Amino acid sequence: MYQDRKEHILIRVVSVCLICILLVFAYNSFNSRADRDLEDESFAAIEEAIRKAALQCYVVEGAYPVDLDYLKENYGLKINERNYYVVYRAFAENQLPDIRIVKK
Repeated sequence: MYQDRKEHILIRVVSVCLICILLVFAYNSFNSRADRDLEDESFAAIEEAIRKAALQCYVVEGAYPVDLDYLKENYGLKINERNYYVVYRAFAENQLPDIRIVKK
């Protein structure tokens, strides 16, 4: 009788431990996915802000800006340069520049 009780307690402890491990694994999996989604949204938001500023410049001045610094100085564009590299390549005054965002 005493042996059966010990086995039941051991089975419960092991079951609780396994459930806890599964919950921690599920939480970490969800959390890392949320971080990736947030990072993707950050890239999209930065790229959209640059495109909008470049388009505004094109509408007002009749040409896309040659570099990113022009947008920062004249159109109030702010970018978190500590965390992201921005590649801005302008081909011609009448073509939308190629914009790439890279995490540092």
